[in-house]
Formats: sequence, structure tokens, C-alpha cells
Amino acid sequence: MVTQAPSAASQPYSPPTLGDQSDDDNSGRRHRRVIGYLGLALPVLLVLLVRVRPNARSDHWSGDSISAYYWTGAVSLFVGLLASLSIFLLTYRGYDNASYKYDRAAATIAGFAAAVVAIFPTAPPRGIARLPWWGNWISTTHTVAAIILFSMFAVFCFWLFRKTGDFPTPADKKQRNAIYLVCGSGIVASMVWAIVARMSGHPIFWPESLAIGFFSWSWLVKGQAVSSIKSKLDAAKQQVVSTSTATVPPRV
Repeated sequence: MVTQAPSAASQPYSPPTLGDQSDDDNSGRRHRRVIGYLGLALPVLLVLLVRVRPNARSDHWSGDSISAYYWTGAVSLFVGLLASLSIFLLTYRGYDNASYKYDRAAATIAGFAAAVVAIFPTAPPRGIARLPWWGNWISTTHTVAAIILFSMFAVFCFWLFRKTGDFPTPADKKQRNAIYLVCGSGIVASMVWAIVARMSGHPIFWPESLAIGFFSWSWLVKGQAVSSIKSKLDAAKQQVVSTSTATVPPRV
């Protein structure tokens, strides 16, 4: 009998890692990825859900705004995602360095603003009766909170996300800083677009969705989402290869 060398399957399997994480990171990449994914899911899931369970034929529109979905069959998803986003922002700890208090302040303000956006709805779209408890001050509160929320997201892009050190390399950091600059500029441009559109009486669904997209992109980049997905795919592929090798009987 020929002795066969131990196969790769017999060796202990270790999933690939994402590299060393900075020692002063209080929140971790996963926390940032969750915030990014919540934002990314909001407009997409609202549009899909309102088509699954519309309250009326009028629910089949794309929406005067994202906030207008509060008055549709997707209200539970709208409030739920914003509440989740609020919690993750309020529990965000940033980095244990000179910017810690600014990280906490911006995230806390954004977290409370997200909660206010969920609790105080915008004005009902045309054709939907206003409920007895609704008043113009509620819509004003909603609008102010939404502006504060997006402004804090821009602060993260323009300032806080760009302050961390050259990790893992200066070139990589320079590339990410460029992305944050693009995202921050996109958020501000989308906010201006939404304000002009609203003053002109036009829908603001698309500028709001674009602003949310830029916000989500910045947090996913900060959380190294692409590296995380690639790492999981590599781990799954390696596991399949190891399992397949283990089931092949040794040659004699």
C-alpha cells in the first residue's frame, strides 16, 4: 500500500480574514456595514412592499417622497427600518482618539433625527385624507429632522470618515477618502435638488433615494463591505473544496 500524504482537508480550516483592524476602533466594521445596508434597503424595500400590499390603487405610484410611504401599506417597514437605523446610530462609538466626541455627537444627532423622521410623518400625499391628529407642525418637524439627518451623514463623509490614519496603506486610505468626498458631495447636491424640487411642487423621491444611496455607499466603504463579501465567498469556496477532497477515497 502506498502511503498518501495528508490532504488539505485533514488540516484545520481557518477562514480568511480582512486584515488587521485599527486598535482604536470602538464600533467595528460590522456595525458600519449594518448602517449602510439599512440605508440601502430603505427605498428598494418600500417600493417592493407597497406593490405587495397596497392600501389603494394610489399606492402603486413611486411616491411623492420616500417619507410619503408612511401613508401606504409599507408604513411598518418605513418606521421599522428608520427605528433600526436610529438604534445603530445611537450606539455607534466611532474611534478612541481625538475625534471620539465628534463621532459620538454626529451619530447621536443623526440617531435622534432618524427617530423623529419616523415618529413625525410628512404631509399625506394628494388624495389621502389627513388623520385627526396630523397637523402642519408635524410635517415641519419631519422636514427639519430629515435635513439634520442628511447633514450629519455629509459631516461623516466630509470630515469624520476622512480623519482616520493610513489604514491599511496610505494608497488605500487616499482612495477611500476620494470616495467619501464624492459621497458627501452627492448628499449635498441631492439635498439641494430635493429642496428646489419641493419648492417647485415636484416629487422628491429620486433626490432622496440618491442621497440615501451616497450615505449607504460611504458607510459600506468605511465598513469594508466588499472585502467582507469577498472573504465570505472565499471561505465558502474553500469549505466546498475541502469537503469535496475529504470525500474522495485515497488511492492505493
